[in-house]
Amino acid sequence: MKPAEINQKFAELQDKIATDFDNEKPDLKVLLFLIGVQELGKGPRKFSKRQKEELMHIANCKLFSQMGFYELEGQDQDGWPHWKLVKPIPNYTLLEQEMLIKSLIVTYFEENGY
Repeated sequence: MKPAEINQKFAELQDKIATDFDNEKPDLKVLLFLIGVQELGKGPRKFSKRQKEELMHIANCKLFSQMGFYELEGQDQDGWPHWKLVKPIPNYTLLEQEMLIKSLIVTYFEENGY
């Protein structure tokens, strides 16, 4: 996808989530958090600051697994998924990183029927 198309689809996703949750448009961090909560599979609940950071890491691993960079190793005793890096992620520019993450987020939500 071209950057303009990625930005369009990402904005549409933000609008849909904002409408569905009667809230303001979620930014990248909020969307990563939502993906992390979804991947954890324990439903909504209170999370500590550290857990929120871990949820965003889970989301990044899940998203980058679509490109073969991460592989799910399994879950720990508390049910939290653990990923391993299987190949190094290239050094992208900030703009490339943003476009890539937006594209992966859009794909994630589309593939999960949202």
